[in-house]
Amino acid sequence: MYGIALDLGTSGFRAQLIDLKTKKIIRTAMTMRHPLPGGNVIDHLDFALETGEGVVNNIILDAVKKIIETLDVEPTCIRKIVVCGNPIQLSLFQNMEIRDLAFAGKNMQRRLGVENVDRSARVFPANELFKGVLNLPNCEITVPPAIAHEIGADALAMMIETDFLNQKEVSIVTDYGTNAEMAIKVGDRIITGSAAAGPAIEGQGISCGMIASPGAISDVNPEGKYWRLTVLDDKMEGKTGALVDPVTGEVLEKGEIKAIGITGTGVIAVIAVAMETGLMEQPPKLPNGKLILGNSIEITEEDISEAGKAIGAIRAAQLTLLLEAGVPFEELENVYMSGASGTYVDCRKARKIGSCPDFSNKVVQFGNTSIAFAREILLNESRLKEVIALAGTIKADHLMMATSETFKNIYTCELSYWTEGMSMKLYKKFMKMYKYPPFPEPVENAKMEKRAARDIEETGIAPLQIVEDIGITLEVPVEGCLHCKRCNEECPENALITVEKEGRPFVSCSSQDCLGTSCRRCVQACPIKVIDFKKVSALGVNGLHADSFTGGVY
Repeated sequence: MYGIALDLGTSGFRAQLIDLKTKKIIRTAMTMRHPLPGGNVIDHLDFALETGEGVVNNIILDAVKKIIETLDVEPTCIRKIVVCGNPIQLSLFQNMEIRDLAFAGKNMQRRLGVENVDRSARVFPANELFKGVLNLPNCEITVPPAIAHEIGADALAMMIETDFLNQKEVSIVTDYGTNAEMAIKVGDRIITGSAAAGPAIEGQGISCGMIASPGAISDVNPEGKYWRLTVLDDKMEGKTGALVDPVTGEVLEKGEIKAIGITGTGVIAVIAVAMETGLMEQPPKLPNGKLILGNSIEITEEDISEAGKAIGAIRAAQLTLLLEAGVPFEELENVYMSGASGTYVDCRKARKIGSCPDFSNKVVQFGNTSIAFAREILLNESRLKEVIALAGTIKADHLMMATSETFKNIYTCELSYWTEGMSMKLYKKFMKMYKYPPFPEPVENAKMEKRAARDIEETGIAPLQIVEDIGITLEVPVEGCLHCKRCNEECPENALITVEKEGRPFVSCSSQDCLGTSCRRCVQACPIKVIDFKKVSALGVNGLHADSFTGGVY
């Protein structure tokens, strides 16, 4: 008998096959992308609202089916699946109401009739959900509870799997990812929030970026005037990479493993080291406009700006939580970092560039708390009852960053700093003008503890499996196309192709490769503006076809 712990992340899915008798992990599989277009949950919501929840649910179930097939287990032998993720991902997975998540404000939700959607724990037969997709006759699915409709199982996981809830001192926990869920604890009060950091924090939206997976540069460190790369191997462990000259790209010494791209933590390291060594005196300016880490692995000024938007969103949200809680910055004691980015990043470098507060006295790095949480419930039936009871006792306020004037003011400064070359001196003047307290001096002797070497500590007896073929095809008619290929050249993911169907030109891409509304560079690049994503068609999952839809933001 087997069980599956499933983490539905905003940037990709991870799953572990577990022997329920021995409680051992057999194998782990992960996708390189999310099957829906977009770089954050807002994109996924937009796509679902425009195409219909049924279409999106089929896309997600088809991706999960491919993951289960990769785990190489007879479906009749699967007894349990425990699924963890944020409320949007779990709602799309279960084909539940999402409009309460898409529209803020009680009055709007009341008008829509979606003000009290039930997101408590659920246990139900798998075939209720997977009917027509995958036959799981002996399996039940468990979905952990949300604390509130905005605060889902993943937020609960990061609080429980760390020791955040036990702290008496002011503490912040952040799941570093595309959606960057976070919470602050001040006494018995908990305030949660999230920053739509975007795909750069996971290495996506970067010209040579990739999520944390084998072959990804996860760190860089200076050796004299050269840089030593750290590259993830098949077990997701950091190995010694090449020694390179980041200005010329010359390889001085080959490493144990060859790099094929760079993940978000690697980009953070590049920024921190470039600042420390003087190669980047002021973001986003680089020598010759780029840094070269290997064959076809270049970090451009545009990449620095993209990463800066993500870093800035996280820092602005963390500062906003502190200010909204009425806590002086210098009283922050503990910072917990979870998720892949929170695991692999050098927290000293993260503190230097601002994605982790440099004025806390302690930093603790955890792994993937979401899949660990799912695995814990899978292996211990009584644990679900404990979690349900605990979720009922957590009295958390949720801060909507989208409606926070404080967040807007600070993030405006962050954007100016990372993309427009505004100096930190001027940044601090704006903070003073807004009547926010000054930043404390960095704590030089902060205690730093790493409790996980990998985001998934144990991957099983078999090598980590990568599931690549997920998602569907998106097509947009482009009448009058000049075939100039500017849309292809501008696409940061090299996702677009131009095709002819029945004599008509179309721009086509895979949904898993498209960054959705967080990008749309192809639309901006078209010299005659014929790419109109209001006319997009979604093609092909289990024969499913969504006709062209209108009125959307794509």
